[in-house]
Amino acid sequence: MNKLNKLILVLLAILFANCSSKETEVESYFGFSIPKNTLNSYLESKMREFNIPGLAIAIINKGEVVYRINFGYANLEQKIPVTDTTIFEGASMSKSVFGFFVMKYVEEGKLDLDKPLHEYLPYPDIAYDDRYKKITARMVLSHRSGFPNWRENEPDKKLRIKFEPGTDYLYSGEGYQYLAMVLKHIENTDWAGLEVAFQDKIAQPLGMEHTVFIQTPFTTKYKAEPYDENGKWIDWKKDYWNNKEEGVFGAAFSIHSEPLDFSKWMIGVMKEELLSKESYHELLKPHSNVPTDDLDISYTLGFMKFPFIFTNTYGHGGNNEGFTSFFTLNTTKDWGYVLFTNSEYGEKLGEDLFFYLLLGPYLTIPYIIRGIIKLIILAGIGILIKFIILKLAWI
Repeated sequence: MNKLNKLILVLLAILFANCSSKETEVESYFGFSIPKNTLNSYLESKMREFNIPGLAIAIINKGEVVYRINFGYANLEQKIPVTDTTIFEGASMSKSVFGFFVMKYVEEGKLDLDKPLHEYLPYPDIAYDDRYKKITARMVLSHRSGFPNWRENEPDKKLRIKFEPGTDYLYSGEGYQYLAMVLKHIENTDWAGLEVAFQDKIAQPLGMEHTVFIQTPFTTKYKAEPYDENGKWIDWKKDYWNNKEEGVFGAAFSIHSEPLDFSKWMIGVMKEELLSKESYHELLKPHSNVPTDDLDISYTLGFMKFPFIFTNTYGHGGNNEGFTSFFTLNTTKDWGYVLFTNSEYGEKLGEDLFFYLLLGPYLTIPYIIRGIIKLIILAGIGILIKFIILKLAWI
C-alpha cells in the first residue's frame, strides 16, 4: 500500500469516527461529536482533580437533553450516591431565573423596569441615603444599583451605596433582594406567596417539578450534603447564611434544582417561551461591562453574555458555601449545559467544561486534517515532479 492510499485511509477513518451513532455522542459547540464515554472520563478526572464529592449534569443539543448523568455522592459519609432526584443549591444561578421571573411582571404591566423602586416600596434600611430613590429594577438586574454584594461584607454590617446608582457596575445580591421585596409587595403577599407566584408563572408552565426558591419537603429530603474545599462536610444547621435564609425567597441565591428540571427552563429560554420577543430582547441585551482579565463579558438582566461573534451565548455561575454550579446556553444553536456540585469547585469545573465543549477532545483534529491535506499536496507535487522528470528523460 503506497503512502497516498494510507493517507486517504487515515482521513476516512477520522471522518467515519465523526459520523458514528448520535446515541453514544454529544455535540460540541462547533459541531464535533464527543463520545459519551470520553466525556464521562473527562468529568471523572476533573472530579478527582478538584476533590468534588458529587456531580450532576445535563447537556442540551438542538433544544433537547442528550446527556444526563450523575457521579459521586450526595452524602459522602453515608455513601449515598447522587441520583436523578438529588437536589442541589443553584446559588447565584438564581439571578438568571429571577430576571426571567421579573419580566413576567413587566409584561403584565405591574412593574416598570425604569421606575424607581422606592415608588413601589420604600426601603427603610437605606432611607438615610436619598440616592437609593434613583434605583430601578433595570439597575438592580444589571448590577448598577450601587449596593454591595452583601451588607455582611461591610465593616459595620450596614447597607450602603457605593456610587451614584446607574453609573457603574458592582455585583450585588442586596439589589436583587430589594427587588424581590418589591415583587412581594406588588403581590401583597409574604415570601411563601412569592414562591407560589413563581411556580404559577414560571415553573409549572415549563414543567419544572422540583425547582424552588423556598425549599419543600421533597427538596429537603433529597438535598445533597455540602462540602468545603478540602472535601469536609459543612454543618449547614450551624451555618450563618443557611439560618438567615431559611424560608426566604432569595432572588440572588436560594434556587434549588437538579439538571433535568433546570434544563427545562434553559430550553424555554432557547425557544423563547413564556415571554414576548420584546421581553427577551430586554432580558438578554447587554447592560453592563463586567470587569475581567481575559474575556469581554457583559451582564444583561440576570445573565452573563459571553463574547462569541455572531452567536448569543449566556450563562451564570453559582457559589454558595458547599454548593457551586454553572450553566451556559446558546440561543442561536439551542445548545448548552448545566451542572451542579456539592463542593467549592463546581463553578471552576463549569468554566473548564465550557472550553472543553467548544471542540471536545478533538481540539487537534483540525490540525491533523490540515496536516494530512498538506501531506497529500506534497505527495501530489512529488508525483508531478517525478512525472516531469520521467517525461524529460524520454526527450
